[in-house]
Amino acid sequence: MNKNLPKVFNPLMLIGKSIPAIGLPSTDRKIVNLSGLKNRFTVIYAYPKTSRPGVPALKDWDMIPGAKGCTPQSCAFRDQYQELTEFEAGVFGLSTQNTEYQTEAVNRLGLPFPLLSDEKLRLAHALGLPTFEVEGHVLLRRLTFIIENGKIKHVIYPVLKPEANAAEVIALLSS
Repeated sequence: MNKNLPKVFNPLMLIGKSIPAIGLPSTDRKIVNLSGLKNRFTVIYAYPKTSRPGVPALKDWDMIPGAKGCTPQSCAFRDQYQELTEFEAGVFGLSTQNTEYQTEAVNRLGLPFPLLSDEKLRLAHALGLPTFEVEGHVLLRRLTFIIENGKIKHVIYPVLKPEANAAEVIALLSS
């Protein structure tokens, strides 16, 4: 069985689901409990992993559907961050990479928002988020969800154009 093929995941199962009270370490050295945030909206974009310049990617990374594009996705949220805050939206990236690894990406990319680590897959398992495995690493499949009043209001899955994902979120918040 190819572990890189998507498991059956229905994004509609997340709509209306309450965010569990799980603290996740963030790159701003805080523990973030998504269920307790006071923003009008909270945008979570989940991505497999960022790569560091000069470090080889995982084997066959570019061949895995939806794996490539984490940096363009993060940069799009960075570039449209101000517009997102006009909707009273907090923004977080989410991956299974550890906070130390993610901090390098925040600094290199100049992200104005923190990245969250679900290294122990607590949030992924609680919500039933889609994952895949490469070289012993369990990674999140790319999806974005918008939380309002502690519940998931919108889900974008699959994210077919990571570089356009922030614009998709803005369109949803505008409607």
